[in-house]
Amino acid sequence: MPLLINLRDLDDAQPLRLAGELPAADLELDQLDELIHFTRPVTYDLTVEKLEENLLVRGRVEWVLDCECSRCLQPFADEHEFPDWACHLPLQGEERVPVINDQVDLTSTLREDILLEFPQHPLCRPECGGLHKRPGGKQKVKPTPPDGGTIQADGKASAWDALDNLKF
Repeated sequence: MPLLINLRDLDDAQPLRLAGELPAADLELDQLDELIHFTRPVTYDLTVEKLEENLLVRGRVEWVLDCECSRCLQPFADEHEFPDWACHLPLQGEERVPVINDQVDLTSTLREDILLEFPQHPLCRPECGGLHKRPGGKQKVKPTPPDGGTIQADGKASAWDALDNLKF
């Protein structure tokens, strides 16, 4: 169910309070990143005021992302909140919001702000060291050529290594 504001409820110039949960499926954010899963509902507590020909929406928005660490692939929960979220929605002019059956849908505006908060590389903790080594496994050491140059990925010495040996 989308987050709708009924304009008829705002006609008496009193602020309207909206509180509840918005299902994650309504925001359609689950398939955007393979490491971030948006499955839990968004909790909101908002106040809507009509200011002349505009709507002012303010309040608190909270949600939890189920993530996998981009370094170690361990699952973790990433909590987010907008403690003082606000948006201004014009009802007139070029940038007016669509009004359908005297209702304004706030879902797309909230979706955009939540999407901007998605982590680019989710980490379970800042100091995460990545995948753990297998017990008893040996770490591969790259051999170095006798002249101290470097070895390419195909195992051959680089032709440019001879330049390191030049003395001017």
